[in-house]
Amino acid sequence: MTTSRSDTGFAYAPAQFQQIVEDTLKLATQLGASDAGAEVSEGVGLSVSVRKGELENVERNRDKSLGVSVYLGQRRGNASTSDFSVAALKQTVQAAYDIARFTAEDPAAGLPDADDLATPAEAARDLDLFHPWALDAAAAAVLAQRCEAAAFAVDKRIRNSEGAGVSAQQAHFWSGSTRGFRGGYASSRHYISVSP
Repeated sequence: MTTSRSDTGFAYAPAQFQQIVEDTLKLATQLGASDAGAEVSEGVGLSVSVRKGELENVERNRDKSLGVSVYLGQRRGNASTSDFSVAALKQTVQAAYDIARFTAEDPAAGLPDADDLATPAEAARDLDLFHPWALDAAAAAVLAQRCEAAAFAVDKRIRNSEGAGVSAQQAHFWSGSTRGFRGGYASSRHYISVSP
């Protein structure tokens, strides 16, 4: 997973995510978990909409999350947090552990066997899913207005519009388990739409 914070707007580098997962798994095993899995993620984006040539909405989003699953034999507990501080990691792992302690056993609960996991080479494969679009709100609004204007230009009978929108979203994650799996990647999704 190769991403540059300057290109993406991400606040966290892949190495930081890897360390958060390692710290989380270590905390789980120190508590006595028989197995544990953790995934940390971050997403950033911009969405702009216009209607009849006028700016209607500008929305920026940024989110982050850590999810942890703790197993005590066939009992599983899950917890999550958006706070990556050491204290929050400890509290989140403890919460998942406590949930597992009071959960009934499930014969289907558990992590995949090591033989079923992707190899390090497979997990590191570049899936070509990440294409960041460094778009600011003003440029997105102009693009949405051009898109809507093109729809109106198709036929003079088109006099109204539900609007046009432009969105650029990027995310990355890292996942790991006590059975040895480590992997993650960055991805992006972008769209331009119009509803005349």
